[in-house]
Amino acid sequence: MLRWKRHQLSNVWTRNLDRVNVLGNHRHGHTGCVNALSWAQDGELLISSGDDQDIRVWRMDPSTDSNEYPLSCQSVIHTGHTHNVFNAQMLPHSTQIATVSGDKQVRVFDVGEAVGRSPTGSEMTYTTNEACKRVLRCHTGRTKRIVTEDSPDLFLTVAEDGTVRQHDLRTSHVCGGHRCPAPLVKLPHDLSTIALSPLTPYQFVVGGESPFAHLFDRRHIGRYLWEEWGMSPATADATTCVRKFSRHSRAPGEPKGGEHITGARMSAWNGHEIPAFNSDAVYLYSTKDEPGNSEQLKKSSVLAPNVRLRKRPGVCTSTIINIDDDSGDQDEREDLTIDAEEQDSVPVIYPRARFAGHCNVRTIKDVNFLGPYDEYVTSGSDDGNFFLWNKISGELVDILEGDGSVVNVIEGHPTLPLVAVSGIDTTVKLFAPSRGRPEFSRLEQATTIVKNNAHTSRRGLRGGDGMAIAHLLLHYPMKRKTTRM
Repeated sequence: MLRWKRHQLSNVWTRNLDRVNVLGNHRHGHTGCVNALSWAQDGELLISSGDDQDIRVWRMDPSTDSNEYPLSCQSVIHTGHTHNVFNAQMLPHSTQIATVSGDKQVRVFDVGEAVGRSPTGSEMTYTTNEACKRVLRCHTGRTKRIVTEDSPDLFLTVAEDGTVRQHDLRTSHVCGGHRCPAPLVKLPHDLSTIALSPLTPYQFVVGGESPFAHLFDRRHIGRYLWEEWGMSPATADATTCVRKFSRHSRAPGEPKGGEHITGARMSAWNGHEIPAFNSDAVYLYSTKDEPGNSEQLKKSSVLAPNVRLRKRPGVCTSTIINIDDDSGDQDEREDLTIDAEEQDSVPVIYPRARFAGHCNVRTIKDVNFLGPYDEYVTSGSDDGNFFLWNKISGELVDILEGDGSVVNVIEGHPTLPLVAVSGIDTTVKLFAPSRGRPEFSRLEQATTIVKNNAHTSRRGLRGGDGMAIAHLLLHYPMKRKTTRM
């Protein structure tokens, strides 16, 4: 029965997506960029947060709207964070919500069964004192992402201090002065993303201000004894990485040292595939692939940087867009090969596919899978759109307008063909398969969009002052001032 349901859901995903709802407006909702989205309780709840430092819990409520996907905000929690909230997740088998923020703190909130269930039908607001049950100050850099485990008490966080920490709410400690538990991972560069699959919970991948994503296996992770003894561990004593993921080369004009990985996910369907959002494109890796050097793999079946378009009846589009048409930089790309094998002895895995067409210069963006079998790869873009590719063929399935400025976050519902999207706008957009002609699809303008994004990306990578501005925007997402009516 489960296989039949997955098959039926997969067939629904072949229909065109379109915007079906907008959560929030100028009268109510978030008042800043929405950086965090996550579904909870099997998709019954949607949790959002962002620059206004509030958590909003949205629930499906058919009584409030004739919309096919009517979500209304039932709970608002004032977090007490003093900087932007970057991620918010409900811990499994509980009503607890964990958040990470630019103030370097990890906070945990719990309002019990009242979360997402307003007895009055209108928003219930909870103060920090009413809702916050734990404040963790273990990180020394801005905390960026959370991944949950199959437990109401355990979760991992990653931060710009280069560490990954596991938090256990069953134990307590006083943060500061080397009294925090030692980190699971410590790397010599900022980290901004972490991913874990429920099928292989002993493995996780991290990425940040480095040309490599790093795969760690907790069955191999040792303890930072020096740190547990109150002493700073030597660099050579850092946790052993079992695999690194690398590109064949830098993007044309991309300066050495300017590489970054803003997003990564591990497939919940097969547990081994990993899309990672690098400076220039999304790359698909597999932990099952054999390591090899770049010279051997340059002749492999890695997708060329072309965008194949889905043919839509009645729409005239080019079947292939070459995003390198006007660059004249193919030789430059080859000359900038990243010689990963010379860095250390960790085996390096190269991508099995590359997805391009979008632009990733201005902010930190996530990457994700969509579909019951993780058939699609998706990411946001600086042009306000989000892109959807077929994972197997590399076909560009759709380009959808998801934000007035930049799309940063895309989260698929766990059981329905429903996608929540957010970015610089103060609202959350919902997309689902539509029956008519999609109003918010921009696939007809794909040729122009892809070429404009390619030019914008190259200017951002090459420009001296431009790179400095992009770096600031990457680390300090834009705020939008709004006025309550």
